[in-house]
Amino acid sequence: MHEESLGTVIRDFLTGEEVPETSYEEFRQALARLLVEEKGYPKDRLRPKVGVCFPVDGEAYTRMVDLLALDAAGRPLLFAIFCSGEPGSYVREALAAGRIYQDGPVPLVLVTDTREAVLLETATGRELGRGLRAIPTWRQAMDLQAPLPQLSDEALRLERRILFAYSEFLANGCCQGACRPKART
Repeated sequence: MHEESLGTVIRDFLTGEEVPETSYEEFRQALARLLVEEKGYPKDRLRPKVGVCFPVDGEAYTRMVDLLALDAAGRPLLFAIFCSGEPGSYVREALAAGRIYQDGPVPLVLVTDTREAVLLETATGRELGRGLRAIPTWRQAMDLQAPLPQLSDEALRLERRILFAYSEFLANGCCQGACRPKART
């Protein structure tokens, strides 16, 4: 299954802007609502459709991540990534995104299909929890964040390659990337 336009617009829960309604947008909106209304994340600390930007073979490349939560100081705290398949199959891609994010590594990564979720510590790849109860509250996420070591140039190159490979494999498998929404860069 890939993301397709439904030909209408809806109002984004976080920004109030009109956004194209797609086959996945309702899930992004539900995830944002859950984080704010049930998990206590301040609305102004969440950013939708954030771009992870990096070079690939001398060309600029951007992989969109559904939500970024910022900590109280404005630093990256948590990436939340919606997936259309089993969350465990998106773990490696999500970890790579968290490790190479251009505004600083993101300490926690959450992968969910809205029925199942996996919470990961980005630095080690360690699974911190599984199931929807694993989605941390704002306070829990703040307590779980740990400093991330700087990646070596070689490790950074490899993580970029991993993210690119996973992203392009999925995009090219169905529609040559036509279904991929544009990230806010």
